[in-house]
Amino acid sequence: MSKALSTQSTGAQTIGAHGPPNRGRGVTAVLGPTNTGKTHLAIERMLAHDVGVIGLPLRLLAREVYEKVVAKVGAGQVALITGEEKIKPPRARFYVCTVEAMPRELEADFVAIDEIQLAADAERGHVFTNRLFHARGLSETLLLGAATMREAIRELLPGANLVSRPRMSNLTYAGEKKITRLPRRSAIVAFSANDVYAIAELVRRQRGGAAVVLGALSPRTRNAQVALYQNGDVDFLVATDAIGMGLNLDLDHVAFAGVRKFDGNTHRNLTPSELGQIAGRAGRHMNDGTFGATGQVGPFDAELIERLETHAFDQVGVLQWRSRTLDTASIDALKESLRETPVHPRLIRSRMVDDVIALENVTRDEAICDMARSPAAVALLWDMCQIPDYQRVSPTDHADLVGTLFGFVMSDDGKIPEDWFARQVGQADRTEGDLDTLSNRLAQIRTWTFVSHRAQWLDDPEHWQERTRSIEDKLSDALHERLTQRFVDRRTSVLMRRLRDKEEMMAEIGEDGQILVENHYVGRLDGFRFTPDSSGDGIHGKAARNAATQVLASELASRSDALSSATDDTIALSGSGRVLWQGCEVGRLVPGETALKPRIELFADENLSAPDRERVAVRLDAWLAAHLDAKLKPLMALSNAEDLTGLARGLAFRITENLGVLRREGAADDIKALDQSDRAQLRKYGVRFGAFNLYFPALLKPAAAELLLLLWALHGGREYGIDVDAMPERPQQGLTSVPADQALPEPYWRAAGFHVAGNRAVRIDML
Repeated sequence: MSKALSTQSTGAQTIGAHGPPNRGRGVTAVLGPTNTGKTHLAIERMLAHDVGVIGLPLRLLAREVYEKVVAKVGAGQVALITGEEKIKPPRARFYVCTVEAMPRELEADFVAIDEIQLAADAERGHVFTNRLFHARGLSETLLLGAATMREAIRELLPGANLVSRPRMSNLTYAGEKKITRLPRRSAIVAFSANDVYAIAELVRRQRGGAAVVLGALSPRTRNAQVALYQNGDVDFLVATDAIGMGLNLDLDHVAFAGVRKFDGNTHRNLTPSELGQIAGRAGRHMNDGTFGATGQVGPFDAELIERLETHAFDQVGVLQWRSRTLDTASIDALKESLRETPVHPRLIRSRMVDDVIALENVTRDEAICDMARSPAAVALLWDMCQIPDYQRVSPTDHADLVGTLFGFVMSDDGKIPEDWFARQVGQADRTEGDLDTLSNRLAQIRTWTFVSHRAQWLDDPEHWQERTRSIEDKLSDALHERLTQRFVDRRTSVLMRRLRDKEEMMAEIGEDGQILVENHYVGRLDGFRFTPDSSGDGIHGKAARNAATQVLASELASRSDALSSATDDTIALSGSGRVLWQGCEVGRLVPGETALKPRIELFADENLSAPDRERVAVRLDAWLAAHLDAKLKPLMALSNAEDLTGLARGLAFRITENLGVLRREGAADDIKALDQSDRAQLRKYGVRFGAFNLYFPALLKPAAAELLLLLWALHGGREYGIDVDAMPERPQQGLTSVPADQALPEPYWRAAGFHVAGNRAVRIDML
């Protein structure tokens, strides 16, 4: 006989038979919508007794309540009991449990069951119904849940005290909004991991990041993700309906990105009460909350809105039920007792759920049936069928695992072999991989954690409990890190939080113009323009710009002072018309009234104050005038000449209008009519009368010629398809003739100081 069974009774067993139900005497049902303080009330009432037990619907919520109770009375007085986690101080007085893991043998003064409406849930309802009938405190019993349970409790527990608690804040419909337009402190609810991830990715790009909450997350990962939201590192939470079960968050708005879910059997629409359970997470304590639609979900209809706002939901019809007295005399007897039907019309036999499916599948193996001949063996097999199917690969695979473990424990050793168990645990002990890989490993280790808490199945259960818990913690931390890396723009979130809290931030500008705010690179200041870091998507540009404002103001004022007093030789003009100062572009030439009167368009954004902008503009205008006078001295002098008379004055105007080169053939009559006095007046200003052109020899030098070509392109080049930013290169210095590119217009060559003769362009002074 297996050692694991040697101490068990060989007679027929009834699992969990504790006599007839106690009905409603001594039971108080506290019913109402979310945010009524029901769970808080239960904690306070429990602490008023010597010994108390509270059963909660989720491991995550059990951990949250456990930590609250520990904070009040100390860790030595509080036990935490879930399928995967058991903390049992020797002198524990208060037991915080998942509903399934509530100790049955413990006599407690106080017992509470939270979310009792889950008695109608197709998967787990039979457990809640069992606790509804049989979980009782010696002095006080509380049932907490939705008002939809009022009639069911009234019928099933006659004499129970029914107490209604109103919601502490208002809940109102806020309509339909795009995800990118949702208000801060919003939760976006979807019903698959893929949808949650896709939405979180969008929120990261557009709004800086989001925390992610899935029901499959370990408490450690979930708490770390929630902390990102609660601490203000991110303003959005993307979650499944896991947030609907009592997880207390500072939410102002709940947005539904989906209203259909897979309930383990089929895809279906959520009921109004299920929507209400989730929507009610918005608004905590006295703060009002809102709910609405987003993504592909259309606007809610008026009737549904009214029901959600007033918490007016249909009463629960029937509760899921399973016989409390399971007969383990044989496998067939066990199956028959599982098929027992209730007699009360408010109850319905629980459907085939995971443990029953596992039993049906594993007992198809004749070898398993041969081992399960005694009542003790049947009881052990049924106990192993309770192992949750965390991995959800397939019912057959899960049944194979149950069969393997049963075979080990039914062997002569009576234990799961340590080397086999070590290999299974070791396969999960790796933290590399993506989100799905880490989530799958967490599911694996949760299975082995659950098994490790069945002390009779392992030689050294305490060792394996510690080992699996350590691996779960490592995987949880790695998953939190991956979630944060993927769905949070950490730099943006830090800047946004400190901006929102109006905290003073340390900002500095490096010599190369890099701006650091709180040691985060947010962008670069080039001249008088701030360019946010382009690696931040969506909201980061705005966040960076806002965060850098405080340092930009003083730096731009300082730069304005420096440029206003700068000497002309520190300012330069590029070949494409950019104005350069200290190696930065601070402006560009744009067309003015004439080719010789261009303007400067200042490169500066809104961070430069109006007075500083005016000072800089005045200084650059003065520099430009001086620059043109210096580089084009004879031409500028001619354009400003006031001593010219007669035909000389007219020709001077035409020469300046043509940027210092006037074709003879276009002004032949006027040139012919010039007398010696007129010619002398023009020669005084440096004009030379060539065979084909009137020109200034001094302006054929490279610096002047390049500037003239730039001015021509700026003022008239676009007429010929030539832009200053893509201007053909002027012939190299020293060349007296070059092939004439027929694609270039004659005015280009003239501005460059060349005369087109056939297929050659000859420098003007050579003719």
